[in-house]
Formats: sequence, structure tokens, C-alpha cells
Amino acid sequence: MFIQTESTPNPATLKFLPGQTVLDMGTADFPSAETAGASPLAQRLFAVSGVAGVFFGSDFVTVTKADNSDWDHLKPAILGAIMEHFQSGQPVMSDGAAQASGHADHSGEDGEIVSQIKELLDSRVRPAVAQDGGDITFHGFDRGVVYLHMQGACAGCPSSTLTLKMGIENLLRHYIPEVTEVRPVAV
Repeated sequence: MFIQTESTPNPATLKFLPGQTVLDMGTADFPSAETAGASPLAQRLFAVSGVAGVFFGSDFVTVTKADNSDWDHLKPAILGAIMEHFQSGQPVMSDGAAQASGHADHSGEDGEIVSQIKELLDSRVRPAVAQDGGDITFHGFDRGVVYLHMQGACAGCPSSTLTLKMGIENLLRHYIPEVTEVRPVAV
């Protein structure tokens, strides 16, 4: 098994490509070891000292390191953990575990606007941020303000504020005049 690695715009995060499907649909975000109970692979990765966060996409695993850890020491252990997991035959997610951390539901009078926001995120934004090892999902809409949840490499990335304000906010404001601002939320 050959696992490729790619850097991301977030220096604390690396993207690992095992050359096979990680998740059949959706994404899964594990911002801490305590949240990894639903995933044997995430548990195995958090067992590596220095791993601070794990995120799964369709064909990649994104790992965020602790501030005091060094990629030169972590990377071989992470590669080993991913390889061991896929060779073990264990599932990435436990049976019955939810693996689609998609958009939040929205009910109310702004339903048409929210539908347009989600469509633009799915068609224009999410594919681009997946290339960087992350995901951005809709969290809410209130009086012109769109609230988005950043995951994987996007969470804590130094350039995420610029991406959010200059990229996503401008895109949404261009296509949807009711949008006045975009803000990140921590879930």
C-alpha cells in the first residue's frame, strides 16, 4: 500500500491519500480524541502521540498535529497507523455511526435563500476546500449573516479568515443579494 501525503495551507495539518475510499459519502470530523469513539481509524490515529485532530473525506485523511509536535517524527507513525488500519480489514467508521457531517437543517422563511447558499457551497466551495484537506458546511443564516463551520485543514488555518471573507463571502454576496456577511462558528 502506497500512501501519498500533501501539504495543506494549514502548516499544522497534512493530508494523507491512501489510494482507496475512506468514506463512501460525506465527511467525518474528530477535533479531539474524545470524539473518535465512532471510528476505529480515528482512534488508531489519536493513539499516535502528538495527533490533535483527524478529518475524513471521500478519499483522504487529514491529520492536525499538536503545537509542540514535529512532522518529521509524526509522519512515519501516522503513515504506519493508516496502513495498519486498512490492512486490518476494520471499517473506518463503526456500524451505525453517522458519517455525514453535512449542512445544518434550516426551517423558516429564508428557506429559498438557504437552499441557494447550500447549492453554492456544494458546487463551488466544498470541492475546492476538499483539495486542501478540509470542509466547510452551512451552520445557519440570520438577517443576512451566513454562519459556516470549518473542518479538517480549514479549522485553525491561518488563511481561513481570508478565504471566508474574500472568497466565500464575495461569492455568496455576488449570487445572493440577501447575504451581507459570512462568519465562522465553532461547533
